[in-house]
Amino acid sequence: MLFSFGILFFLLRKYAWKPILNMVQKREDSIEQALKDAEKARQGVEKMQEANDRILVEARAEREKIFREAHEIKDKIIGEAREQAVRDKEKIMKDARISIEAEKNAAIREMRDTAAELSVQIAEKLIRRELSNDQKKKELIVQMMSEMPVN
Repeated sequence: MLFSFGILFFLLRKYAWKPILNMVQKREDSIEQALKDAEKARQGVEKMQEANDRILVEARAEREKIFREAHEIKDKIIGEAREQAVRDKEKIMKDARISIEAEKNAAIREMRDTAAELSVQIAEKLIRRELSNDQKKKELIVQMMSEMPVN
C-alpha cells in the first residue's frame, strides 16, 4: 500500500502537480489582477465622484450667479418702467394742463364775444327807444359831432 501510494505520489508529482500548481498560480494571478483592476476602478470612481462634486459646486455657483443677474435685470427693468411711467404721467399732465388752458381761453373768448354781442343788442334796443322821436335824434347827432376830434 505504501508502494502504491509512492507510485501514485510519484505519478501525481510528475504529471499532475505542475499543472495543478500552474492553474492555482494562474488563478491567483487572475484574482490579484482582478483586485488591482477593482482598486483602479475604485480610484476612478473616487476621481469621478470628486469631479462630480466639483461640477456640482460650480453648477450651484453658476445658478446663484444667474439668479443674481436675473434679479438685477428684473430690478433694472422695473426701475426703467417706473421712470417711463413717471415721464408719461408728467407728459399727460402737461398736455392736460395745456388742453385745459386752451379750453379755458376759448371759453373766455366765447363769453366775451357773447357779452359783446349782448351789449350791442342792448345798446341797439336802448338807442332805438331813445331815438324814437326826431328831436332826440338831432340832439344825439350834435352831441356826437361835438365829441369827435377834429383833425
